Amino acid sequence: MTGVLSDRQIAALIGDDAIGLDQPLVDGQIQPASLDLRLGTTAYRVRASFLAGRGRKVAERLDEFEMHRVDLTDGAVLEKGCVYVVPLMERLSLPNDLQAIANAKSSTGRLDLLTRTITDGGTEFDRIEPGYKGPLYAEICPRSFSVLVRAGQRLNQLRLRRGEARLDDAALMALHASEPLVDGDPVIDDGLGFSVDLAPSEGTLVGYRAKPHTGVIDLDRIGHYEPSEFWEPLHTDRRSLILDPGAFYILVSREAVTIPPGYAAEMAPYLAMVGEFRVHYAGFFDPGFGHASAGGGGSRGVLEVRCHEAPFVLEHGQVVGRLLYEKMSEEPEQLYGRGIASNYQGQGLKLSKHFRAV
Repeated sequence: MTGVLSDRQIAALIGDDAIGLDQPLVDGQIQPASLDLRLGTTAYRVRASFLAGRGRKVAERLDEFEMHRVDLTDGAVLEKGCVYVVPLMERLSLPNDLQAIANAKSSTGRLDLLTRTITDGGTEFDRIEPGYKGPLYAEICPRSFSVLVRAGQRLNQLRLRRGEARLDDAALMALHASEPLVDGDPVIDDGLGFSVDLAPSEGTLVGYRAKPHTGVIDLDRIGHYEPSEFWEPLHTDRRSLILDPGAFYILVSREAVTIPPGYAAEMAPYLAMVGEFRVHYAGFFDPGFGHASAGGGGSRGVLEVRCHEAPFVLEHGQVVGRLLYEKMSEEPEQLYGRGIASNYQGQGLKLSKHFRAV
């Protein structure tokens, strides 16, 4: 059946060995519409980011670019500004009618931890062709903070899709009419537009900017770190914010977003025409995100923003990205926010789960 595969269907693929595992599944690894991918025991420090290219294997390219190896068995630090490639504990043997798409998990993106999936023969990051048979690798580049990681940790996730599942604008408008996807009037143009909130209803706090010189973040420590040691709070009463080149920001969408149970969504890449910045490295929204039936009642989208070449003025209400909705092949057995660990259900402006609540 056409659509994004559900948790039950992902489990069936594992049972059929279309998704192979080096180690048994762990609790929570299968999400409503995705599978978390686990780091293996070795990280290869490489000279530069790369793609394998058609007809070539990642292992061959590692022979070209490897500088040294890091054992992750008992934990090791991946240093800010360096590039690493880590073989994952999952591998694929996809049928010819099934493609896979990968993305960083929400907490990964909120740490500015650039994590992308590469494959043998791959010519794109995070896109895996139908029929692919082979290993999976994570390319990891900590951008703002050095991080302590261990084998088995889950930094990125995999979604599987059969056929064309994306809703066009007419279908998206019809869905919104039957079940509102945002509070207020939707901006629908090649997806559902979302804008930035720089005029909070209470106070003047609009976001956070990563500090340039900080300590290491242990990814296993939840609710542990004091935000002020890593983040500079941003206040404004001018309904605007000037982004500095090279800086990383956590902001929040003006709209509260809902993903109905029979759908999933992906954040579209930034477009250069809206400004010299990128929004949202972690782009999957599971069924049930922000949905009342799963305890959401509308959840803001947290925006992970990196400014590029020139300072840029961001205005309140400026559209900065699009959500692309996709139909599920079947409604999942579990929803985001219901019966599983869902750190960001009902969220507003929020740092990653590693930090104490502000």
